[in-house]
Parts: sequence; structure tokens; C-alpha cells
Amino acid sequence: MSVTPININQQSLAQRLQTIAPFIGNTPLYPIKQAFTKKGVRIYAKLEWQQLGGSVKARAAFNIFTHAIQQGLLDNGKHLLDATSGNTGIAYASVGAALGIPVTLCLPENASKERKQILRSLGANIVYTSRFGGTDEAQEKAKELAQQYPDKYYYADQYANPNNWQAHVKNTAPEIYQQTQGSITHFVAGLGTTGTFVGTSRGLKKLNTNIHLTSLQPETALHGLEGWKHLETAVVPKIYDNTIAHQHLEIDTMDAYNMIKHFARAEGLLLSPSAAANLVGAIQVAEQITEGVIVTMFPDNADKYGEVLKQLYI
Repeated sequence: MSVTPININQQSLAQRLQTIAPFIGNTPLYPIKQAFTKKGVRIYAKLEWQQLGGSVKARAAFNIFTHAIQQGLLDNGKHLLDATSGNTGIAYASVGAALGIPVTLCLPENASKERKQILRSLGANIVYTSRFGGTDEAQEKAKELAQQYPDKYYYADQYANPNNWQAHVKNTAPEIYQQTQGSITHFVAGLGTTGTFVGTSRGLKKLNTNIHLTSLQPETALHGLEGWKHLETAVVPKIYDNTIAHQHLEIDTMDAYNMIKHFARAEGLLLSPSAAANLVGAIQVAEQITEGVIVTMFPDNADKYGEVLKQLYI
């Protein structure tokens, strides 16, 4: 059996990846006990902020970095380049800092102050795009930079990169299945890059074809659920598969914001708007059934949403 030679730099990166790996995924499954109750139905949520980078995006970012390193796409000091609304960027910056790989991010200028501060603290290079163009415009800018400077950037393109959703097939879905001891009957998650929903759903279907899958999106194009996409009016990510979901539900931003307050007082955890929106969707599914085990994702907590909390509690 032949062994492919590996240079010292690649070997060092491989060792650093192994060091980081235990801090990606393996997040706890939280039982919702006070915020919602219904006889015969249980809701659980993955606390995704309890990993490197503080969000669910750590899974995709780590997998994208791993495959890029293995394929030599980040050799010779290349930057990992991508567009982001915040959380994926923080995940990239966290993993990149740990690996010693530079990261450049195209970010809408209306991203939260906390996210900008975190990204700068982690050493990310930020290219701001218009607040009116959202992540769609940020993607166009990233593509433009990649085309102009091919020797400087590796464009990861999280919206089209299969390593995004494959991270959830390999890890998120098996974690959920094991943590529920195979009792999960429903999976519910919002759509942004769509990687979490697509990958976790595909992984769960491999384990049990009877699991019911519900995707969530904002009720309107103008919404306050940062990171989510209203697919009818946005550029649909290439990794999205519209044949996966058994049902699609629309979530009102104010319902999510109200859930942040309710959940904080009922359960003692401060959720992000997207986490609260996922719970709103999970409860809507719970109201449709008489028995079952529903699992959703809490992509991150409220640490990066100071302005939202200020609006809620002033």
C-alpha cells in the first residue's frame, strides 16, 4: 500500500485539526420542560453554542477547512474566503485562528455590533457589503474577489459547498439519534444556507426512514431572523434540496422575539432569534400531533444579539 508523502506544513495542520476536533459538535440535547408541555409529546433542542465558535456553523466550517486542507486548497498562505451573515464567519475565524490560516469574509454592514467585534478580535479580514443586499450581495462580492485574486483566496462558498451539509450527515444526525436512543419522530429546523436542515435530514433518513422532516423559513422577505432566508425572494443555495421536507412552515419574527422572552423566564436560557424561531416551529409541529419526540436546533444563544435584547427589554 502506497503512502502519499505529506510535507511538514500539512502534517502540522493535520495535527492541529485533530486538536480542534473534540471541540466541534458533541453538543448536549436540551429537554424543553417549562416553555411548552403536551401530554405524549416531547421537544428537545441541540445547544449548538456549546462548541468552538459558539454556533452550529462550527460543524460546517470545520468540515470545509478539513477538506480544503486535504486537497491543498489553502497552501501557500491562501486565505479562506466566504460570504456570511455572521455565525459562519465567526466559525471560520475561530477555526482559522486555531489553524493559523487567514480568513477573509464578505459581511453585510448591518451585521450586529457584537459579531463585528468578535470577528475583528479573531483576526478576520472583513469586507463590508451593503446592508440592503444581504448575504446575496456578499456572495457576489466574494465571487468577484476570488476571480480577481485566485492566488490569494480559496472561495469556500458555503452555499454551494457539499462539505457544509455533509458535516451534519456525518455528525449531527448520528448525535441526535443516539441522544434520543432512536426515539426521534420529527426533526424541525430553519433554512439559511440550508446545510443544517439538508444534512441532518439526510442523515436521519439513513437511520430511520419514518422520521418526519419540517423546514422553516421567515414569513416575509423583510424579517428579523438573521441568517435565515425567505427562499421565494432570495438566491436559493445550490446545496438546498426541496424534495427533503415533508412540510414547510413560515415563522413570524415577532413570534420568535416573544419566544425569547418567554423561554428566558421559563427555562433560564437566553436564545438567539433563530433559535427561538426554531422552537416556535417545533411547537407548531407539536400541536399537530398526539405523540412523538421532536428535535430542533438552537443554532446559537443571545450573546451576539445585544440590540435585539435591548429592544425586547427596554
